Amino acid sequence: MLTSHFSDTFARDHLPPQSAWPDFVFTRPEYQYPQRLNAVQVLLDERIARSDGNHIALRNHQAACSYEQLFVRVNQIANVLVHQLGLQPGNRVLLRGANHPMMAACWLAVVKAGLIAVPTMPLLRAKELIEVINKAKVSAALCDRALQNEMQLSQPGCLTLRTTLYFNDFINPKDSGDLVNTGSASDSLERRLADQSVQFEAFDTAADDVALIAFTSGTTGQPKGTMHFHRDLLAMCDAFPRHVLQPTANDVFCGTPPLAFTFGLGGMLCFPMSVGAATVLIERLTPAELLKTVAQHRATILFTAPTFYRQMALQAKEHDLSSLTKCVSAGEALPEATRRLWRDTTGLEIIDGIGATEMMHIFISSAGSEVRAGAIGKVVPGYEAKIVDEQMRTLAAHTVGRLAVRGPTGCRYLADERQQHYVKNGWNLPGDTFLMDDDGYFYYQARSDDMIISAGYNIAGPEVESALLTHDAVAECAVIGVADDERGQIVKAFVVLKADRPASAALGLELQNHVKAAIAPYKYPRQIEFLSALPRTETGKLQRFRLRTPG
Repeated sequence: MLTSHFSDTFARDHLPPQSAWPDFVFTRPEYQYPQRLNAVQVLLDERIARSDGNHIALRNHQAACSYEQLFVRVNQIANVLVHQLGLQPGNRVLLRGANHPMMAACWLAVVKAGLIAVPTMPLLRAKELIEVINKAKVSAALCDRALQNEMQLSQPGCLTLRTTLYFNDFINPKDSGDLVNTGSASDSLERRLADQSVQFEAFDTAADDVALIAFTSGTTGQPKGTMHFHRDLLAMCDAFPRHVLQPTANDVFCGTPPLAFTFGLGGMLCFPMSVGAATVLIERLTPAELLKTVAQHRATILFTAPTFYRQMALQAKEHDLSSLTKCVSAGEALPEATRRLWRDTTGLEIIDGIGATEMMHIFISSAGSEVRAGAIGKVVPGYEAKIVDEQMRTLAAHTVGRLAVRGPTGCRYLADERQQHYVKNGWNLPGDTFLMDDDGYFYYQARSDDMIISAGYNIAGPEVESALLTHDAVAECAVIGVADDERGQIVKAFVVLKADRPASAALGLELQNHVKAAIAPYKYPRQIEFLSALPRTETGKLQRFRLRTPG
C-alpha cells in the first residue's frame, strides 16, 4: 500500500488483510492513476482550473449553481470541518440528507479535506444510525435539518460522535442561484460558513486512502460497511459512464437514487461532474413528479429503478420527454416486460446494468445497438466476469451458476467476517445467479439465495415475476420460495394490483393460468397473496427477506 498522511489510521487499520482482497485489474490505461490523488480535486478543482466554472453544476426547481459557486461552498465547508471543528485527516464524517445541492457540497467537502464520508439513507432510524456511527467510529456529522429528530435521538448511544451540524438547501430561490448563508442556531452549518475562506487546498491523499465508507442498502437486513479508495471514485467514472453511457458536458442528469447509495453517488454527482455536465437534484420524487422534472429541466439522462420505469410508462404520454436520450436502470432486476413497456411508450431503450455497493457501481451493461433482449449486457471494459460453480470452477456457456467478477474496483468490508464469503480465489461474488451465452452476454436468473428448488426443478423468481407482469391487472409483484412438505419448496407470488382491479380468488386463478401459458407450467405460483405495496429500500430494491419473515 502507498504511504498515507492520515493521522487517524482507523480505516486503514480495519481493512481486510490483503490476502482477503479480490484481485484488482488495472491493465487498461484509463484505470492507471497516479500514486497521490484527491478525487474531489480531480472532479471539481481541475474543472475550475480549465475555466469551466460558469457551467451549471447543480439545479433544483427554484434555481441553479455553477461549478464555481459549488467550488466556493465546498471550500467553505472544508474549512469549517478542519479549522473550526478540528477534524483530522482520516476522521469519519456522517452525512445525512436527501438529494439536494447542500448534501452534494458536504460530500465533496468531506472527501476534499482528507476525511472519510459515511453517507446514510434519509429514512434510517436512531437505532440504525447508532449501529453505523459506532461501527465506523464517526467523529462528526453533517445532517439535513429536516432529519434532525432521529439524529438527536441517536446521539446518546454514539460513543465517538463529538459534533453535529445541521444544514438546509444552499440554493437561494430568490436570488437565482446565489449561494447564501442561512441559519442562526449554534448548530447551524450555514452560520459557520459566513466568515470562512473561499479557498481550501485539497488534502494530499494517496490513491489508496479510504475516501468513502458506503453501507449496503439493507436488502438482507444486515448492512455492511464497504470501504472505497480515492482511486475507486475515479475508476467508477472511467468505467460504465465512459464506455457505456458516454455522457458529455451538454447533458443534464436526473433521477431518484439517493446520494447515500453508490448508484446515486455515481449517477447523480460523480458521473456528471467527471464530464462537466449538470445534475437536477430533487427530494422525494414520485413517478409523476420525476416525469414533470424531466420535462421542466429538459433532462437528457435518467437514472432510476425498474419499478419507476413501469409506473412512469403509464403516464409518459402526458409529458414532453423529447429531451431524454438515455435511461439507466439498476438496483434490482429489470423485467423484460418493463423494458418493452417503456420502449413501446417512449421509443427509448433502457440501459440495464448490474452493480453492487461492494463493487462501487455498474460492471455489466450494454447500450444502444448492443442491447440484447433478456440480457443485462456484456462486461464493462476493464472488468472480467465468468460463471462458476460452488467450487469456483468455470462453467460452460449457457450453464446457470454464480457470477464472479473482478476489475479496477472490488470488495473491502470494514471489519466484517463476511469478506471471506464475498471474495474467493481473487474474485468478487456479488451473490447473483447468471448464465452467459456464446457472445459474452450475461442473463440474470436470480439472487443466489432466491433460486427456488421445487420437486427437483430450479426456478428463477425473476422469470416468474416477468410472466406475471405481462398480465394487465398486475402493477408490481415479487416471488419467493416457501417450504413445502411434498415439493421441498413451492413458488409463492406477492402481487400488487392496479387500482381498478380488485383482488379475488378468481383473479388469483387467472394469474396462475396466465403464468402457465407464458412459461413452463411447473414454474407457476402455487400460492398468491395480494398486497397493497411491496417492501422496498429507499433505493427501490425489493426486500425479499421481509416477505420471507413478515412482521
